Amino acid sequence: MASNADFQIAIEGVREKIPCPRDRSVLVAMEARGLARIPVGCRGGGCGICKIRVVSGDYRTGRMAACHVTEEERRQGYVLACRLYPNSDLIIRLRTKNRGVITPALLGKHGTGNVS
Repeated sequence: MASNADFQIAIEGVREKIPCPRDRSVLVAMEARGLARIPVGCRGGGCGICKIRVVSGDYRTGRMAACHVTEEERRQGYVLACRLYPNSDLIIRLRTKNRGVITPALLGKHGTGNVS
């Protein structure tokens, strides 16, 4: 596998997929495509605001504060988008500020709306 290969990141409920090189965080890739529909805080794994869930795919993470992503949550696929790097195509699930799951209805008719 080429080291600069782009993987495809699919957000549940969103039609557009996001290309993401293995050395770029999923959060940065989402922002580059205008699809960062989650709150963003410190960008360093310390605040826990950009917590999302990886539904499928292989990935690695940078250092994340254990108080924001517990071991049990990690086993369930919860990660911080700012510290998430793909090793394969991923399907991710976003959450709103109040920790509800973002659904296609919240994203709008075409899955392109903004959620805060």
